[in-house]
Amino acid sequence: MDSGAPADANESGFWDAVSNHVMRYGPQFERRVIDRAEGSFVYDTAGRAILDFTSGQMSAVLGHSHPAIVRTVQAQIGRLDHLFSGMLSRPVVELCRRLGSLQPGLEKVLLLSTGGESNEAAIRLAKIVTGKHEIVAFSKSWHGMTGAAAAATYSAARRGYGPVAVGSFAIPAPNAYRPRFTHPDGSLDWRTELDDAFALVDSQSTGNLAAFIAEPILSSGGIIELPPGYLAALKEKCRERGMLLILDEAQTGIGRTGDMFAFQRDGVTPDILTLSKTLGAGLPLSAVLTSSAIEETAHERGFVFLTTHVSDPLPAAVGLTVLDVVEQEGLIARAQVAGKRLRAGLEALQQRFECIGDVRGRGLLLGLEIVADRAARAPDLAMGDRIGAEAMARGLSMNIVKLPAMGAVFRIAPPLTISDGELDRGLEIMAEAIAAARR
Repeated sequence: MDSGAPADANESGFWDAVSNHVMRYGPQFERRVIDRAEGSFVYDTAGRAILDFTSGQMSAVLGHSHPAIVRTVQAQIGRLDHLFSGMLSRPVVELCRRLGSLQPGLEKVLLLSTGGESNEAAIRLAKIVTGKHEIVAFSKSWHGMTGAAAAATYSAARRGYGPVAVGSFAIPAPNAYRPRFTHPDGSLDWRTELDDAFALVDSQSTGNLAAFIAEPILSSGGIIELPPGYLAALKEKCRERGMLLILDEAQTGIGRTGDMFAFQRDGVTPDILTLSKTLGAGLPLSAVLTSSAIEETAHERGFVFLTTHVSDPLPAAVGLTVLDVVEQEGLIARAQVAGKRLRAGLEALQQRFECIGDVRGRGLLLGLEIVADRAARAPDLAMGDRIGAEAMARGLSMNIVKLPAMGAVFRIAPPLTISDGELDRGLEIMAEAIAAARR
């Protein structure tokens, strides 16, 4: 999204280089050159502060340039940064131990670099353990841009690339704001929807269902939260078919929703858990967690997932620091408290502005849906664009999902370290931006 702000005259060479040499890969670039970042703000080369309500790429849970992360990187880079994949270091083993001690049933850990990579490994793991190959995901999912992860991504970017992996199926995400099946009172009947969806999956399957991969809150799908009870029912559907349940907590993990992992609210442990984004607090680090039994079976059957940066010590050291800071600064509890404050502010805006159709999400991962008509719940993509541009012009960065099938939804995910004053300032800018966009 282009904020419309003019580029600085002395940056003309920069934008010439962008035009001539930077490959476009999806988003429209902001016409600002970002120079540095600290805490909840990023700063452009003109010194203008931009309040970051998306934690970078939904990742910087500790804010930008957290002093503890800076110290860790400075110390580790001069000691041990990268190793041959068959060598192990203390930061790697300690991070595996720490992560593997957080949730019974997820004791074994593989450390990688990106979310897409961790989902590739998780799907590969499920296939070799079950001996099957069919993968089911939600129709509004986003799990990555490579191979099996892209085949299980249905929210966007599927057309024009040829066939995806054989045995890729999708079921509808349970959307309480736009329910497909309803109770007599109009509320979402997700159990009937889930039964109907799996009846369709069963009719298409060749008997090779390996896994279901899901986000507890579908982020790129428009902040769609799985209702209480849904995960337990989904895991039972998997158990009945000999499938494994993979949960992708790239954005919901490491405290963002008010629990260490979002699935903990439901008391349901997945067979495989993937982490990324928040685990490295903005630096490239991801992980796959599973049970000792699943890992043993995979090992016996010759499981291989080798990458150049598997078990690298530098990002592992960062991951340890992230866990330390989350614990020492009480950031899980902070996500609960700050999330309530932010949600109350967004709901107040909803009362004030008719164009806000819905507020949803959990903790510090919230969605604000912009509609043209509250009664019809028709998404207003143009209004969403205007609000985003007006917010950026006033120094607030918000990421909007504006795919027609999903509505115009702002994904609001500030750092867990954000202050009450910064939250309130963000809400003030949002009010100003909405008022200006409506004019």
